[in-house]
Amino acid sequence: MDHISRVGRKILARGEAGNLARTLSQEGKTLVFTNGCFDILHYGHVKYLARAAALGDVLIIGLNTDHSVKRLKGESRPVNPEEARAMLLASMEFVDHVVPFDEDTPYALIREIQPHVLVKGKDYKEEEVVGYDLVKATGGTVKTIELEEGFSTSSIIEKLKKPGNSKG
Repeated sequence: MDHISRVGRKILARGEAGNLARTLSQEGKTLVFTNGCFDILHYGHVKYLARAAALGDVLIIGLNTDHSVKRLKGESRPVNPEEARAMLLASMEFVDHVVPFDEDTPYALIREIQPHVLVKGKDYKEEEVVGYDLVKATGGTVKTIELEEGFSTSSIIEKLKKPGNSKG
């Protein structure tokens, strides 16, 4: 199997995610879940996701679809289409699965997957993390991870807009 096919197999349709998660849980695997737009993948994302992956056996990323990103971030976003964002995330060796979701929050997806560990950045308090109640009710944990200073998609977009950054 070629590398692109192998990476593509890590991207799950919504309906597959719950079934796979149940199977992995029955095998005794600790499921870690996080979510985001991951519009322009950068160093901060990589560090964050590597730290999240270290909290369990299987890292599952809920990825906002293009429609969802537009609703949350505005008409000019996403910069990169959903398929590209999913492939980039899935290409990282410590990412096990990527599941696109179209809602504004991953609440329903978290209910389907029932992760053991729910992860977001330290810019959230644990109780503010979407799905906190679901994960806590099943005996799971919610973790917040330190973010890399100076790295955000919004700041990268702003830097690119500054005069002198255009190659045109």
